[in-house]
Amino acid sequence: MGKHVALVTGAARGIGKAISIEIAKRGIIVGIGYNRDTNKALEVKDEILRNGGEAEIFQGSVENFYDVKHVVEALVEKYGKIDILINNAGITHDKTVIKMSLEEWIRVIQVNLFGSFYCIKASLDYMMANGWGRIINISSIIAASGNIGQSNYAASKAGVIGLTKSLALELAQKNITVNAVAPGFIETEMVAKVPPEALDKVRSKIPMKRLGKAEEVARVVSFLLDENSDYITGQVYHINGGLYM
Repeated sequence: MGKHVALVTGAARGIGKAISIEIAKRGIIVGIGYNRDTNKALEVKDEILRNGGEAEIFQGSVENFYDVKHVVEALVEKYGKIDILINNAGITHDKTVIKMSLEEWIRVIQVNLFGSFYCIKASLDYMMANGWGRIINISSIIAASGNIGQSNYAASKAGVIGLTKSLALELAQKNITVNAVAPGFIETEMVAKVPPEALDKVRSKIPMKRLGKAEEVARVVSFLLDENSDYITGQVYHINGGLYM
């Protein structure tokens, strides 16, 4: 079967970067999907190559199905297949509903939920042809708990969980598993934008009294990609230090 080939979206930074580096250590060929920051994507690629892994960068916006289709086709053209998809790309536009614009609602749903669907849609035929696949969707603690000022983000990430469970049922007999990982508050650039006093309040509520690390999320993703994890599908793995149980 050869080496597995993965596409990781939003892989230029944060959790996507950590996932890319972690799974490359397992001998998985990594397609580093990104939208804007070529230099950051190249840094991820260079780190993987320095560690003896194999990777390439692929630019496109998950908001646009034809961009996604082009990225998947380019990956398959280079490596012959795609059998792992990690839907990590995501954005926030935080405001209370009364202050939220229609554009802020639509864009978060478009990137976080539609983007996941587009990537799945573009990849699934190849996985079916391979007779093996892993799809992991990155959701969020906010999908389960809700949060003031994040109704658009919560709705998009809850939608990702519904998509995960439905798709897992559809693919259960196709040797393709579908799972979700729901991180809590993780040390990333997205969380770094939160005011320090607000982060202090978050830490005080976390039983472990600290933020999570992107590498801790990456290790759970890596576990789900293992061929010995093939009886796990339709599940949501919460990684939040006990903040939501």
